[in-house]
Amino acid sequence: MKVINHIKEIRLKKGVTQVKMAEDLQITRQTVNAIEKNKYNPSLELALKLIQYFNVPIEEMFYLEETRGKKDEK
Repeated sequence: MKVINHIKEIRLKKGVTQVKMAEDLQITRQTVNAIEKNKYNPSLELALKLIQYFNVPIEEMFYLEETRGKKDEK
């Protein structure tokens, strides 16, 4: 199963740049870029920081690729 995220969409919707987000979360812009491109899964700590930073439910930010289709079918 692959973890998919909507961080880029949420970040753009909130008007936050990759640089600003990286500074606020004390990570590199390259890390932000890799996470947004699903090349890197954030640690649990960073995932929780992202949820808090954007103030969104976890289900809006992350989902398992395999379960998404099954969930939508119900």
